Amino acid sequence: MSVGYACIALGNCDWGMRGCILKNASPERLEELVESNLQTLSRLLDYNAARGIKLFRISSDIIPFGSHPEAHYPWWDKQADHLAKLGDKIRAQDIRVSMHPGQYTVLNAMDEKIVERAVADLEYHARFLDQLGLDARHKIILHVGGIYGDIEPSMMRFSKHYRDLSSQVKNRLVLENDEKYNIAQVLQLCEELQLPAVFDVFHHQCNPAPGEVDLYAWLDRSYPRWLAVDGVQKIHYSQQQPGLRSGAHSRNIQLQLFLDFYHQLPDRPLDIMLECKDKDISAIKCQQVVNPRLDIRFLEEEWARYKYLVMEHSQLHYRSIGKTLGARETLTAVPFYLMVEEALRQTPVQGDVLNAAQHVWGYFKKIATAKEKAGWLEIMKQYESGTIASKRLKNYLYRLAQKYDVKYLLQSYYFVL
Repeated sequence: MSVGYACIALGNCDWGMRGCILKNASPERLEELVESNLQTLSRLLDYNAARGIKLFRISSDIIPFGSHPEAHYPWWDKQADHLAKLGDKIRAQDIRVSMHPGQYTVLNAMDEKIVERAVADLEYHARFLDQLGLDARHKIILHVGGIYGDIEPSMMRFSKHYRDLSSQVKNRLVLENDEKYNIAQVLQLCEELQLPAVFDVFHHQCNPAPGEVDLYAWLDRSYPRWLAVDGVQKIHYSQQQPGLRSGAHSRNIQLQLFLDFYHQLPDRPLDIMLECKDKDISAIKCQQVVNPRLDIRFLEEEWARYKYLVMEHSQLHYRSIGKTLGARETLTAVPFYLMVEEALRQTPVQGDVLNAAQHVWGYFKKIATAKEKAGWLEIMKQYESGTIASKRLKNYLYRLAQKYDVKYLLQSYYFVL
């Protein structure tokens, strides 16, 4: 079983896709951006492989204005060698990738111009995956679109426009249930058009199909749509963010809720794409707890990434987790991550925030300039007096970590959670 995440790794603060506004999208500027984004993708693939992540959604923004008619840069030709090498890396690392066009890619729109743009966007996504040399297991995930006051004509309109798509798009397209189209309606379209269906567990909980209420039954009903050529069945999983509107994805995945769901899954291969705000951090956690071959050294590396964040939230939990890690022969992933989650639920108090910050400052106190040392004393004073929030304190340390390239800190979760 593989657990994955979408687009951006928070475990490294500098790995986002670069873009520009349309008026600045000259061929030269686009070439620079595309080369940078492809290099970022390469680093993301290595990052995922090192952490046991075999499922990853590539950002649609990897090629800025990839489907825009006014962006005249033939990236598929200019970057052919780079794309082929990335495809080789994906296969060598046995990573399954996907792409997910955004909310404006609406194939069942009533406006023909919107449909034309949607088709162009789907062609762009298919071409990108094709240029990587990947087979049909690497998918494009799409929502059905709008309801426009009457769901049946809207579904018929989707079917009509789907039939006009190229075979390259059809070979990769997968439909997903959402807050508008429930899983029964999506499966109706998938059976008609011979498409796989991604079962989104969270959207099903927010917009359940009538009749059968058991989500595992709907997961089973979606399974036959995944043929051998499509690869392992794939689902989306998220949780509700407390205090926000129904349907708001959670910041992170609460492990016990995930385990309750996981332990009732059918005994067959399944890929789970997490949709949450902390991206790779929850994916690594969930992948480790379902991994039957636990590597204690990996958990120790995870603790190195969490330790200053935990210290900031609770000195008591910091000491307790450290003691547990000392008993290596009894350590398992589930209690480790549950303890970390419990620690991060604690509201940081000023003393613990200052203690953690001083530990991080220790990496700079011998190399910082006199001006930086004076700045640190001043910002500490302002925080202690309540003039500034802890975020300002951490931002100061983060800029120093970047300046002095302290990889241990840049790879920690202290600055991102």
